[in-house]
Amino acid sequence: MNRLLFGLAATLAVFAIAPAAGASAQEPATDTVAQALSVFLDCNAHNCDFDHFRREIVWVNWVRDRRDADIHLLVTAEETGGGGWRYTLDYIGRRGLEDLTKSNLYISDPDDTDAEVREALTRFMALGLVQFVEGTPLAPRLRIMYEAPAVAVVQREELDPWNLWVFRLELDVELEGEKRESSNAFGASVHADRVAEDLKINIGLAGEYMRDEFEFDDGELVSSTSEEYFAGLSAVWSLDDHWSAGGGVNADRSTFLNRDLALFVGPALEYNIFPYSESTRRQVTFRYMLEVGYFNYELETIEGQTEETLPRHSLIVGAAVQQPWGEIHGSLEGIQYLHDLKAHRINSFVEFEYRLFRGLNFDIELDFSRIKDQFFLPKEGLSEEEILLRRRQRETDYRYELSVGLSYRFGSKFANIVNPRME
Repeated sequence: MNRLLFGLAATLAVFAIAPAAGASAQEPATDTVAQALSVFLDCNAHNCDFDHFRREIVWVNWVRDRRDADIHLLVTAEETGGGGWRYTLDYIGRRGLEDLTKSNLYISDPDDTDAEVREALTRFMALGLVQFVEGTPLAPRLRIMYEAPAVAVVQREELDPWNLWVFRLELDVELEGEKRESSNAFGASVHADRVAEDLKINIGLAGEYMRDEFEFDDGELVSSTSEEYFAGLSAVWSLDDHWSAGGGVNADRSTFLNRDLALFVGPALEYNIFPYSESTRRQVTFRYMLEVGYFNYELETIEGQTEETLPRHSLIVGAAVQQPWGEIHGSLEGIQYLHDLKAHRINSFVEFEYRLFRGLNFDIELDFSRIKDQFFLPKEGLSEEEILLRRRQRETDYRYELSVGLSYRFGSKFANIVNPRME
């Protein structure tokens, strides 16, 4: 259906916009630079090829700072259930154009190549800019071309033999070695997803096997293996614009976490402060889960257990905002085991980018976990090989990772020219 709708738009109502004859495809004439609108592209989404956009849309000035722009073009995207991308293009007027706003929506087909998505995104981007250009001295230099369809296009309701189900298979093999060292990894996964407005179903199977082998100077061979397997099923019902309810069952085996089998099952409830229709621009969600977990351990634990059943609950607060001032993504998760309220874990993550002022951006990324639920640790100590190769989890109270940075750009405000030589 997405392909049909896009084909209809491309053949019946798509404008091919080009500068008047004699205008350069790489560098606009001086009067064109003075008359053209300045556009700041704010796009970190999949298939945002800035070089391609500048090559194809040469009748605006692309600037590198939003403070120099007449139009702030904010492009956000999220993956659809079928494997395509849903792009939202928001045109935000500035410097006398504040009353002009526009929003375009483009949904790519899962079977489209990156080049096809890029071309369609360029076309939709250009169409949205026409509204702002039509009132400028540059408007007479544009022309509109109509592409007649080869055959009549009849919109019809298509039957979906897959009933919205999408399947994905993946297989990975990694081999690495030297004369006295070798490392092998094998992984595979199977995913089945059905995404509709009222119900979303996700099914997944995944596994990975890793083996490292070393030969020392005395001829001794030391090897280490690691195995990770996972299976999960989840279902989420849309209750209204803000509430969702669901649940799931997950099973895994992990030599790193001393699990022959871990099984979790339970319901979940989620509330989004903003309507889900605004999810590409902003989300603040609260998700509560209540689960029962069954553990069968590979080795006897520090508490003398080989298997046990433990209830737990968790609360996840997540936020994702992408605005003209920057963007922020983050979450705070708390997990507590009900058999012992002291057994808990707190996971936090934040990625923040803020435009302080012209050309200066502040970036921070932080992961932090407070770990007080390592009842699964094996009773026997770890070998040196297991510690050095990180084949098993060690006792710890916390884990962190921090990245902080500043970036500053200055110089010419124009970014129209594209030259990819020797990059």
